[in-house]
Amino acid sequence: MTTEKPANIVNAFQQSVAQLTGSEAPWAIDTKTVNHIDYRFYKNAPTTLMALINEGRKHGENEFIIYEGERISFDEFFKRADTLSIALTKKFAITSGDTVAIAMRNYPEWMISFVAIAQTGATVVPLNSWGKSAELVHALKDSGAKVAFMDQARFDLVAGALDDLGTTAIIAKPEAQSSNSVDELIAEFSADLTESTTFDDKAGTDDLAIMMYTSGTTGLPKGTLSTHQNVCQSIFNFELLAIATAMTDSEPVGKMLERGFPPKVLLSVPLFHVAGAYSVFLLSLRAGRPIVMMHKWDKIKALEYIQNERCTMMSAVPTMLMELLECKEWNDYDTSSMFGFGAGGSVQPARLPKTIYQKLPDSYPGTGYGMTESNACGFAATGAIFAQYPTSTGIASPILDCKILDNQGNECPQGEPGEIYLKSPTIAKGYNNQPEATKETFIDGWLKTGDIGYLNDDGYLFITDRIKDMIIRGGENIYSVEVEAAALTHEQILEAAAFGLPHDTLGEELALAVYVEANALSEEAIQQHIASQLAGFKVPSRVFIESQPLPKNATQKILKNKIKESALEVVS
Repeated sequence: MTTEKPANIVNAFQQSVAQLTGSEAPWAIDTKTVNHIDYRFYKNAPTTLMALINEGRKHGENEFIIYEGERISFDEFFKRADTLSIALTKKFAITSGDTVAIAMRNYPEWMISFVAIAQTGATVVPLNSWGKSAELVHALKDSGAKVAFMDQARFDLVAGALDDLGTTAIIAKPEAQSSNSVDELIAEFSADLTESTTFDDKAGTDDLAIMMYTSGTTGLPKGTLSTHQNVCQSIFNFELLAIATAMTDSEPVGKMLERGFPPKVLLSVPLFHVAGAYSVFLLSLRAGRPIVMMHKWDKIKALEYIQNERCTMMSAVPTMLMELLECKEWNDYDTSSMFGFGAGGSVQPARLPKTIYQKLPDSYPGTGYGMTESNACGFAATGAIFAQYPTSTGIASPILDCKILDNQGNECPQGEPGEIYLKSPTIAKGYNNQPEATKETFIDGWLKTGDIGYLNDDGYLFITDRIKDMIIRGGENIYSVEVEAAALTHEQILEAAAFGLPHDTLGEELALAVYVEANALSEEAIQQHIASQLAGFKVPSRVFIESQPLPKNATQKILKNKIKESALEVVS
């Protein structure tokens, strides 16, 4: 890790940003006022999703998607997407103002259908492919999707409800022949696609581009309404951060180039979430970067892809990275091509950065903090910036404002935790058909995140908890993230979730569930391990030791409500 002082590396990064965002620079930043609210925005960013996507056409015959033996070039990708756009328009009368859903696991057809929908001017509606029948039916009904691209498994879950919903399914990789399969539609309308075929951009910058359903840990998911400007500003911001970071910390980038492996990303997260759709798919499409697709996460499969395809980067939640880096098979594979690791989405074990640098000393790890509601824009840190404070979520994006408020709505002093509020041109318009939730979450241009955190003197954001996950024991606030981080310093503990249980005198008592693969730890040993790091009232009075991974949602966030329900059954 670098030994440069934190302020120096942050200053160097800000100087790089200043060079790239000056009035005549590629990422020039301007200001504008909307509804009496001031925003900073990239004036050269694409203004519509179609304009953003079309940048990928210049990559021609270069390889774009590698999926289980199938290899698709950029030209072939756009040929299929363009043909599907024609089919959507001619056969299903899809046009601007309509909504079209995607409900499938990671397949090439997910990305192809995304582009096809965007080119019609319709709103893309990615659905949680881990959802059960009720959740999928709810989202299809709530979004009003006229058409839905589905894989066979998702179609089987909702087939009986489609007529009542008024939704037509187009199936990717069907088990039986279907006239409404992706392949059949492409074959049917292939003659309509000629060299002179063009698509008019029917969208305006403030029109809806994406209705992405949250992968919540409680309740039904909400459709987050994002405009073309929201999405385009976010993607342009990702690109700015990548260039500015490389300018600031050029040594590891130089070493990567010396190794001679061209950039190639391993897609290990679901495409229906901003991490997969934005950080991998859309960024790679624009940059001409090949994507090696994983249908679903498997550490051995990931190692095989890294070795055989010479993948250079991947993004995943910390538990997935720890599973990969600490598996006993790691040394059986050639991982020398790997360079970039992105970790986000949940608490990061303190040992993760150390493990990354130990296994791959010249790697370029990073982390970040963003939400579906912010279109993934927020805080980020990569390379030397990450190494200074590896347990933080990074520093603010140039177009982002952040404030930390206490329970009375007052700004917290520097270093004091409070609720995080974000403001940028990437913040969504609200939730579909949920005026009360919109009013509670989107306030005068600010996004009320529900996360608790603080900013240090160097501008790094540290997440301490979710408001709903904070435990109040006898009047003392206990941040579950702090307890989980302490537990995860034990090399045998793979996952941890702290939560509160009802207590007659204290109100709540602190409980902890841990996943220990070998199941060789005792409750007392775990309590002593945490007691060596934290105050006595932060030591869990109850520890539940599991020999299987803790339950998670589709984005690998631990489902504490399910864990708490199981714990209540045990203690009641």
